[in-house]
Amino acid sequence: ILSGLVGSEMCIRDRPQPGFAEHFLPRGRAPHVGEHFVLKGAAATLKRIAASGGRDFYEGETAHKLVAHAQAHDAALTLADLRDYAPEWVTPISQLYRGHTLHQIPPNGQGIAALIALGILQNFDLASRPVDHPETQHLLLEAMKLAFADVYTHVADSRHMRLTVAQMLRADYLAERARLIDPNVAQAFACGHAPQGGTVYLTAADRNGMMVSFIQSNYMGFGSGVVVPGTGISMQNRGVGFSMNPKSANVVEGGKRPFHTIIPGFLTRGGKPVMSFGVMGGDMQPQGHMQTVVRMIDYHQNPQAACCAPRWKVNRDFTLDIETNMKASTIAGLKDLGHALKSVDDPYMDFGAGQFIWRMSESDNELGYVAASDSRRDGQAVGF
Repeated sequence: ILSGLVGSEMCIRDRPQPGFAEHFLPRGRAPHVGEHFVLKGAAATLKRIAASGGRDFYEGETAHKLVAHAQAHDAALTLADLRDYAPEWVTPISQLYRGHTLHQIPPNGQGIAALIALGILQNFDLASRPVDHPETQHLLLEAMKLAFADVYTHVADSRHMRLTVAQMLRADYLAERARLIDPNVAQAFACGHAPQGGTVYLTAADRNGMMVSFIQSNYMGFGSGVVVPGTGISMQNRGVGFSMNPKSANVVEGGKRPFHTIIPGFLTRGGKPVMSFGVMGGDMQPQGHMQTVVRMIDYHQNPQAACCAPRWKVNRDFTLDIETNMKASTIAGLKDLGHALKSVDDPYMDFGAGQFIWRMSESDNELGYVAASDSRRDGQAVGF
């Protein structure tokens, strides 16, 4: 299953970006649908990277081109930054929910927000009422708001966080946070005092039961908009996730990773794989994880039904965006409970896009999978 965000144009302000125009604006404009064009610079770069086993990107001709372009424009990138980089194998963080376990990449990513929200919802009997009832959606919303209140305050590069993941996910702490939810009125929550101590998503599964959850993004469509001339490489702009507040755990520093929105998800039961999934869309990602997992586990909806169901999004000021196809009675009920709704100018970007593969049996691979692809953006579920 592959889903991608395809941009039709690029708005570049203040200064020209010849590298971007060279590669993505052939003939002086964005390509038309179905029009053939060739990324010669990218092709040459990929050949060098392949021939060098990847080292060209970090030490070779490509590295020198990236650094030269950066330094010509007063950026801080150096050859040492590229040469000294090494990926890290990390242990996923997880949350048990109704007999299933949801796994996420640890901070500096925001996947912990979905785990916190589900940990809070453990304290409520959701299945006793209809999934689209305003009171049900109110509980989900308040749990998500509580999660974000902690995440936006505490989550950063894990080496710089003042709280550990274990502290933020302690069952007694989340039960305490759950008690803050008023079933009759929406609230704006502060962070808790935990106990002291542009995106593409791809999921794939094979006949042997191997499942992979993978997500990648330059952020905000084309990233920074800076494309190094002659290379086809578009520079990311994940540094926007840093804080300029010197008191923040996420304050910008050299050699430090910023708060990151990218979170591939994985669900297991009894230690065995059940679902590989992800939802693209910035701050919408953990919200989409939580909303779809609740529908599948608490309400036994199949992945495509859970994927296509109407969604809401909690904004950073705790106002809500709500899809127009949500039941009018649900929307009215949420308003009555005090939730502040905003109008949505760009629903394409607002509610995310998910891809899901659900394993039909935990023991019999011959039963295969159910795959779902979100209709909100370009994507497809493919079996072969």
